[in-house]
Amino acid sequence: MHRLAVALLHDDDSARDIVHDVFASILGSCPAGVSPLGSGCGDVVVTPGYLLSAVRNRCLNLIRDNGVRDRVINRYFIENDEYDTEDWPDDETIATIYRIIKDDLTPPCRRAMELRFCEGFTFAKVAEELGVSENAVYKHVRQALVIIRKKLSQNG
Repeated sequence: MHRLAVALLHDDDSARDIVHDVFASILGSCPAGVSPLGSGCGDVVVTPGYLLSAVRNRCLNLIRDNGVRDRVINRYFIENDEYDTEDWPDDETIATIYRIIKDDLTPPCRRAMELRFCEGFTFAKVAEELGVSENAVYKHVRQALVIIRKKLSQNG
C-alpha cells in the first residue's frame, strides 16, 4: 500500500499519511469488538484489493486537490512584478487594506493573512501554527482576499 502511494504521489510523507488515513477510516467505522480484517466491517469486506483501491483513490483525490490548490495559487497569488508601479499601492490603499484586515475579517482569516503576508510564513507553516490543514489556510486566505477586493471596489 505504501509503495503504491509513493509511486503515485512521489512523496514519502504524504504516502504514509494516506495509508494511515485508510486504516484509520476502516478502524473508525467498525463497531467495538468487530475485526475489520477478513470478515468485513459493516457492508465492506476488507481485502487486500479493497485496501489498494482505497489507497489509490485517496492518492488520486489528493492529486486532484493539489491541482485545485495550484489553480487557486495561480489565480490569487500572482507575482507582484506584473503590477509593480510607482503610484500603486499608495499609502492610503495600504492603510485601507490593513483596516479591512483588522475590522472586517473573521479571526481565523485575519490570523492566516497576518502570518502569511506580514510574517512571511509559508502555507504549511501557517497551517502548523494555526493547527489546521493547509486547505483550511487556503480557504481562509481566499475568503480574506475576496472580502478585501470587495471592500476596495466599494471604496473606489
